[in-house]
Amino acid sequence: MLRIITQVAEARTELRRICDRTHDDQIVHKEATVREVLQAVKRQGDKALLHYTAEFDRQTLNSEQLRVSGSELDAAYQQVSKELLNAIQLARQQIEAFHRQRVPKSWVQFGDDEIVLGKRYTPVDRAGLYVPGGRASYPSTVLMNAIPAKVAGVPRIVMVTPPGQEKTINAAVLVAAQEAGVQEIYRIGGAQAIAALAYGTETIPKVDVITGPGNIYVTLAKKLVYGTVGIDSLAGPSEVLIIADENANPVYVAADMLAQAEHDPMAAAILLTTEAGLAKKVQLEVERQLEDHPRRLLTEKAIAHYGLIVVVDSLLVAADLSNEFAPEHLELEVQEPWDLLEKIRHAGAIFLGSSTPEAVGDYLAGPNHTLPTSGAARYASALGVETFLKHSSLIQYSPTALQKLGNAIQILAQAEGLPSHADSVRLRIEKRSDE
Repeated sequence: MLRIITQVAEARTELRRICDRTHDDQIVHKEATVREVLQAVKRQGDKALLHYTAEFDRQTLNSEQLRVSGSELDAAYQQVSKELLNAIQLARQQIEAFHRQRVPKSWVQFGDDEIVLGKRYTPVDRAGLYVPGGRASYPSTVLMNAIPAKVAGVPRIVMVTPPGQEKTINAAVLVAAQEAGVQEIYRIGGAQAIAALAYGTETIPKVDVITGPGNIYVTLAKKLVYGTVGIDSLAGPSEVLIIADENANPVYVAADMLAQAEHDPMAAAILLTTEAGLAKKVQLEVERQLEDHPRRLLTEKAIAHYGLIVVVDSLLVAADLSNEFAPEHLELEVQEPWDLLEKIRHAGAIFLGSSTPEAVGDYLAGPNHTLPTSGAARYASALGVETFLKHSSLIQYSPTALQKLGNAIQILAQAEGLPSHADSVRLRIEKRSDE
């Protein structure tokens, strides 16, 4: 049963435990396995990729079967309903419209003495998108990862996703990929897929940035290849924190908590409320909604281990606890959510009011649902167009500008014990003086 606690000190301890749930002793063993997979794929390419797919995913493939064929992509459209296709297309439009507003613009500034400064944004050459499989299919994750890359102007987008039964990929996932502009898709998952994207194999190209959520093995693999490639974030098991007052509907709150818990046995669902009565009602409502839940077993595990209700004295205390936890998803189910928002400093995505369940952001609103987890919202942000861009500084000095400012540059260079730095300026100034 979902626990209810009333002491702030105990709440802080529990929130820390939940936040650190991916840092247990078992992770060390898993990391060793991931290192082995990465090194094998780096050395042996497709051979290791296929070996680990057979070992971990129980799928026997050859190199020719790794890439999803054009006929499979075409057939996927015949396998989804018109209603689902319309929903995918509407979501694509919403997500694209939001991300187009976030594209940074290159700029150049012309200053005195013909000094030119600026910043130039360019996309990476190749982006690798990881789309989870296994317990569920995630066409929404395809859209959330592929659309920002496309908007950023990435010329080559490569998607990997674990194969299901009979080596197939979910039709909705394939349709979402095509709607988002992705045609290069490989049926491979797990740490071995991250290794293939990071190092390249005979079949799968090496990319510059890897994005997308996955299980703990995928997350550890992204952590270990960072530096060889860029990554979006270390997205761990998902989490929601709800702050609710006396106006909150316990049925809605319970549904929102279960919507998070049904993702994964390690997903976290937390309620902070000022109302003891609401806490009890939500506790009972969670049990009621779980009775006939299609994913009851894994959802119950998540609720038992990482579900929590905390009764607090005020919304200010709730905001403080939320800021300490820095949730991936934060729902403000209170009478005046915009007032409470002023007290919130750390959250991946914030959902305001009782008519804005997290599912709105997961699927359709537009802002990205690939978000920082496990407290990373203290310093990290959602995946976006910027993930696929890098910027270069632009600098041009005229001879006049170098003449005027060169002395200060030489002084700084000499102070750092770098005489050739100073000479590179001095020689130019002296040459101009001799002319």
